[in-house]
Amino acid sequence: MRSERSYSDLNEIKYDFSQIYLDKDPREYFRVLGQLDYIIPHVAQPVFEQLIRARAETQDEPVTVLDLGCSYGLNGALMKYALRYDALRERYTDPAMKPLSSDAMLELDRHFYQAWPKHPRVRVIGLDPSESAVRYGEQAGTMDLALPLDLEANDPSPEQANALAAVDLVVSTGCVGYVTSKTFKRLTKLARLGRPAWVASFVLRMFPYDDIAATLATLGLETERFEAATFVQRRFANFDEMEATIKAVEARGLDPRGRESDGLFHADLFVSRPPAEIARRRVQKLVSVVSGVNKPWPVGTHALGSLAWAARAQRRKQQRKLAAAS
Repeated sequence: MRSERSYSDLNEIKYDFSQIYLDKDPREYFRVLGQLDYIIPHVAQPVFEQLIRARAETQDEPVTVLDLGCSYGLNGALMKYALRYDALRERYTDPAMKPLSSDAMLELDRHFYQAWPKHPRVRVIGLDPSESAVRYGEQAGTMDLALPLDLEANDPSPEQANALAAVDLVVSTGCVGYVTSKTFKRLTKLARLGRPAWVASFVLRMFPYDDIAATLATLGLETERFEAATFVQRRFANFDEMEATIKAVEARGLDPRGRESDGLFHADLFVSRPPAEIARRRVQKLVSVVSGVNKPWPVGTHALGSLAWAARAQRRKQQRKLAAAS
């Protein structure tokens, strides 16, 4: 059996953006990640919409969604309102917004989100270790309830546990790798008997998902990988990040050509549901995507994609040295 590197080791590969999650508002988040064509919320939005509709078919009350690793509640805004990602990206990177204080930005955001049509049968809970980010999202209206919580290290309070027990769908677009099966074990302990939440995770291809899928199986959930596509997250921040990621992807037995070798992080979609739901409609029928053509702006792949040959040549050279030394 192929040995898997730990999440902590793999995270050393990725560029550190932790500072942008500590700001009092999301402008720096959008400025920094926008420069890298961060696009996963856009490609995930129609997938989450389809899963919410499917879950709504199984119950009478509104669907409560837990956005795991929510930061400022971007996914929540796209699930709650008739909004598209390009509108948010343009808003928070608009030069006219730059001089504003965080308090002024928050006041504008309250009115902004209130002005958009709201999906009445969706309720969003945001969970993230960054208290400043989730509190901003809750006050602005991108989420209905903020839980500043690290489930890797801590159990929820009784009040938080009650809120989490009401969840119907857990979604994430990039936190797997920072969170492990520990987080999902704590969530499974809170699940309602006979009615566990479905789970939809976009997972960078360098991270294995086996342990989390095994944890969800203890709750009676079966995990499927969506095989029809992979999903772009963002461009690599630099050559080192690209080279190390390609190496990690190949170590998992995956082919980076046309994906990571083009200078882009790619994610797989994993969806976990009860076997009866899967028998009724497998994920390949449940979810449909339009590949690439619906992106509202071009993703700039060429800056690093053109260097893929150099990354592969350097890696082959290292492998020859290791083989000669052994």
